[in-house]
Amino acid sequence: MKISVRALDFVADGDIVGLGSGRAATDFLHSLGERVRSGFKMQGVPTSDRTAEISRELGIPIITLDEALETKGFLDVAVDGADEVDPQLELIKGYGGAHVREKVVEAPAKKLVILVGDEKIVSVLGERGKLPVEVVQFALSLCQRRLAEMECNPQLRMSGSRPYVTDNGNYILDCGVQAIPDPCGLDREILAIPGVVGTGIFVGMADVVLVQRGEEIEEMNRVGAATR
Repeated sequence: MKISVRALDFVADGDIVGLGSGRAATDFLHSLGERVRSGFKMQGVPTSDRTAEISRELGIPIITLDEALETKGFLDVAVDGADEVDPQLELIKGYGGAHVREKVVEAPAKKLVILVGDEKIVSVLGERGKLPVEVVQFALSLCQRRLAEMECNPQLRMSGSRPYVTDNGNYILDCGVQAIPDPCGLDREILAIPGVVGTGIFVGMADVVLVQRGEEIEEMNRVGAATR
């Protein structure tokens, strides 16, 4: 079984579902789309323009975050991928550039389910060497200087010959990092830089991580997370 199919077990009829971005999330969209076409009722809140586009193509009904919060005050569940997962289920996200919207949509979800391959499991955050930081264009130089002072080695993400621009109209600085012993502390320090919109550090958010290990699926659960 694929983790994209296993993740459907966390979605109930009538749920409002946060729809992540990236390869793993797209695989889930295809699995979800099949279920919707068979009569399953749900509504999705996309975390990127691309996710919204794919959802429409697959026949998945989508609503805005505002509409979801007006309806229930929360999302029932969100399903997404990640670029790093440590033993405490803390995450680094944002290699795909959607981490700010992902964090906004997933924050009000009652449960966050993360889908990864075993290559994304790390012993400590930062092991893969990159931490995305989204910044407003006007503040690019300041953010680069402050991050360099923190020895984060910021590199402007490019798309061809031009800077990559997020769905929010911002730039991304990919910071060269090593082991991050205090993710919360680093997140706070970076967010204190004027012009930083958000980092790829997701602390205390993931409730369940499904790991594809060949044909097997490992389920990792946060201690104290609510069951569904």
